[in-house]
Amino acid sequence: MSNEKKARKQRVGVVISDKMDKTRVVRIERLTQHPLYRKRIKKFVNAKFHDEKNQAKEGDKVRIEETRPLSKDKRWRLVEIIEARKE
Repeated sequence: MSNEKKARKQRVGVVISDKMDKTRVVRIERLTQHPLYRKRIKKFVNAKFHDEKNQAKEGDKVRIEETRPLSKDKRWRLVEIIEARKE
């Protein structure tokens, strides 16, 4: 066995809630194709992620990474804030 770590999943999304302490909710969007009609459809999933310094604010575009379970719902952590919200 090699000592290399397996690459962790990363996702990009927009923060939709920053009301909790050290936890944020991000909306991750993906495009899929309808199996019969072949139309592209937007699908969304909301994920909670850990933000140790409470940096991410509502409306920010962020990159999150998969990690061990931190609580009942939190399985992601903040990697970087890609773009701050536009005021």
